[in-house]
Amino acid sequence: MSPRGRPRAPGLALLATAGVMLVLMARADEVPRFPEGAAVFQANCAVCHRATGAGTPGLAPPVTQYPPRFIATPEGRRQLALTVLFGMFGDIVVAERHYNFKMPDFVRLDDATLAATLNFVVFDLGHAPAEAAPLTVSDIAAERPRALDGSAVLAHRGEVVAQLAP
Repeated sequence: MSPRGRPRAPGLALLATAGVMLVLMARADEVPRFPEGAAVFQANCAVCHRATGAGTPGLAPPVTQYPPRFIATPEGRRQLALTVLFGMFGDIVVAERHYNFKMPDFVRLDDATLAATLNFVVFDLGHAPAEAAPLTVSDIAAERPRALDGSAVLAHRGEVVAQLAP
């Protein structure tokens, strides 16, 4: 029951998962390469980053620009894993917009789930080149023992972004 005594809408999680699938189906010629990651993204990330990964102005940055570029370098791949494992907070700039965002950690999710979710972001939402190697369970597992805080993840991101600049 809701606080007002009305029954809650059943199946909100199902509706959320259906939402990401509808976004993907809108691109009729595209079948998600990482459908298991799509469901996890919708359940955990889309509330801030939206189902398309376009972000929410004033709240959360888009995830369609940097992650597909990060996948191409070892430090970028580390950044992807660190971000989902340990979260990140502080000011970042994406597409000339500032976000002072506090992303939560998802350390509670297993390595396979995190790899699938990141691969969904990188390849299905971000359209990274097909020849880029997807993240593996080992990529995530290698970063898990570091136990960084969100500000350290932000500092690492700054180094990675600086390396990407022309």
